[in-house]
Amino acid sequence: MEIKPFKAFRFDPKVVGDAGSCIAPPFDEIGPDMQQQLYEKSKYNIVRITRGKTTPSDNDKDNQYTRAAEYLNHWIKQGALKQDAQESIYAYVQDFQLAGRAFQRLSFIAQARLEEFGQTVRPHEQVFNEPMIDRLNLKRATAAEFGLVFMLYEDQQKIAEKIIEKHVPSTSSGQALSKVEGTATQKPLMDFISSSVVRDAPASAGASLSLRKQGCEKHTQYAVRNTHYEGVRHRLFAITAKADIDAMVKMMSDKSCIIADGHHRYTAGLTYSKQSANPAAKYQTLAFTNICHEGLKLLATHRLVSSLENFNMEKSIASLKKNFEITEFRLCSGSAKLDAKQKLLAQMKAEYNNDKNALGIYGGNNAFYIAVLRDKQAMDSIVPNMSDAWRSLDVTILHKLVLEKLLGLNEKSIAPGENLEYIKDDPYAIDQSISQIDAGGKQILFLMNPVKIQQLKMVTSAGERMPQKSTYFYPKMYSGLVINKL
Repeated sequence: MEIKPFKAFRFDPKVVGDAGSCIAPPFDEIGPDMQQQLYEKSKYNIVRITRGKTTPSDNDKDNQYTRAAEYLNHWIKQGALKQDAQESIYAYVQDFQLAGRAFQRLSFIAQARLEEFGQTVRPHEQVFNEPMIDRLNLKRATAAEFGLVFMLYEDQQKIAEKIIEKHVPSTSSGQALSKVEGTATQKPLMDFISSSVVRDAPASAGASLSLRKQGCEKHTQYAVRNTHYEGVRHRLFAITAKADIDAMVKMMSDKSCIIADGHHRYTAGLTYSKQSANPAAKYQTLAFTNICHEGLKLLATHRLVSSLENFNMEKSIASLKKNFEITEFRLCSGSAKLDAKQKLLAQMKAEYNNDKNALGIYGGNNAFYIAVLRDKQAMDSIVPNMSDAWRSLDVTILHKLVLEKLLGLNEKSIAPGENLEYIKDDPYAIDQSISQIDAGGKQILFLMNPVKIQQLKMVTSAGERMPQKSTYFYPKMYSGLVINKL
């Protein structure tokens, strides 16, 4: 893949104060509650551009996209956004914790020539048309890029990591989430901890997004519920030495990439590049992480189902026994629920480590269940044209054998906002989903194991895509760190 350095626009602390307060999660992670908190966090927060508020009076000449362009131009004019003087490839370092362990993920940000989907750029999951149109409308209005497309490449020599590590203070694992300075030769351009916790109201089906195109209005529901961003440290460094940049450019020249996150942004960029006469539109701001990097963490996304007609949990479990071995974790009392859930999750992990296809199930009938696929060939007749790698994914087994064949859902109803919500792998989100089932608002929760990196590589190498929201790379890459104006 062809990459090159660029001069990013960045928030100037001399004007905005704390530049970290101007940064936001990706647009499709922001629900109404988080949006409001980000608006209040700083008058310069990038959410005003990437996920701006809509009003009932919005029209073709005054809407979230036109206002985004106004914010961008005004912030540049007043100096809140200032362009770097020197072309750079930017090192993006994220320190975080999972299950009590400290990790550090090293990535780099560069301009990359847009490629059609194929062997050089491989998407890994299905996308929705509405959010792609939304990102395209934003790019048309602003002629700029604010969020990062998260790309995976493979380099056993870890050339980029070695270069990045020259700029990053050395920290022990216990210090990874505290701002302890080491002996690096360069101070970070930005250093902040995303410490606020945001819980979107359970009454909403997810973050809503109003889209306008050719005079038509659409309203799409994103199931971005109960998302939290706590304790992730974000640091940005500029790599300016010609030798380092040349080494990274050369390293990437023969690399193919998998899109980890940002399918809608990349697809919008491709579309925009074909419509624009600006040569700069042929490039897009991408963030790259080595698939061999130990800091790359892939979590699960669970499924919460509602609005099924004539749903009966006991009958559904009985029907599952045709293809699955069912183990029940019966609840004798309310206090036993936590213990049963933990036993279920532990058993799911054990099945995962043994290369078994296991689904966790809760339907409010005083029991958790684990369903383990008896025979992987059960998928062969249902999707005969897909690869073995695709047919062996937990998420495809869930969608084809359970959601579609057993529960009668289809592609439209599986889209978020109809019968299905996507739940991040967060204990609070899982517990709240269980509570909603107990209260009668939802019907059944499917708990998933994460996709394995090897599975990701095999499916994309076959030119196939997983169902939407199959993966959850943690932590998310934030928007507003670097802005590229075409």
